[in-house]
Amino acid sequence: MIQNILVSQPRPMSERNPYSEMEERFGVKFEFRQLIHVEGLDAHEFRQQRINPLDYTAVLLNSRLGVDHYFRLCEELRLKVPETMHYYCISDAVANYLQKYIQYRKRRVFFSEHNNFEDLLPTMNRRPTEKYLMVMSDVHNDSTINMLAEHNIEVKPAVMYRTVATPWPAEKSFNYDMLVLFTPTGVASIRKNFPDWKQGKTLLACFGQNTVAAAVEEGWKVAIKAPTPESPSITTAIERYLEAHVS
Repeated sequence: MIQNILVSQPRPMSERNPYSEMEERFGVKFEFRQLIHVEGLDAHEFRQQRINPLDYTAVLLNSRLGVDHYFRLCEELRLKVPETMHYYCISDAVANYLQKYIQYRKRRVFFSEHNNFEDLLPTMNRRPTEKYLMVMSDVHNDSTINMLAEHNIEVKPAVMYRTVATPWPAEKSFNYDMLVLFTPTGVASIRKNFPDWKQGKTLLACFGQNTVAAAVEEGWKVAIKAPTPESPSITTAIERYLEAHVS
């Protein structure tokens, strides 16, 4: 019987959302609790990468977190970011977020309208002397860097923050009928918090191939997977499962 479901993400801001609708429809209860959180590298840790951010004329930013940690580290390193610095952003939202730290000027800030850095290739090609630094998490893939390298654009990756397991409250039990996981780090968090945890009858719902692979590597069975052609979102996948298994 499926009753208690843990979703390893923050609770949706809107009261009306796919989770609340499933609660009413199927009589289940969703609990929202993040299993991971982000920590910034300190100046000492960052220096071990032997990177000086001011050696670069441009920064590639794929999230607002990246923006925050780039300027935080520059401040901790006592580096004054020059007004001539160029910013290449994965989206308009990230570009606009830069206004928290700089005066926004179109000649300095470039962004993709389709959430990919490939859109920015024409702009980059017009600047052959640009030197690029890409702000990254410790958990990342190099697809963007490899794509740009194929176009003869060299990018230096700079890890400025990390994703770590969030300690589970000692007074709270970890007893759910279903766990909804979104990242391999979320899988690792369960193993770190509960080294002896056995899946038993607990159902796993995983979003993303890497998350599924991480769970399978732990020896766990994944009952619900997304995205798929039938279930592009994890909520759709869960709903389809509940339709089939909850009367």
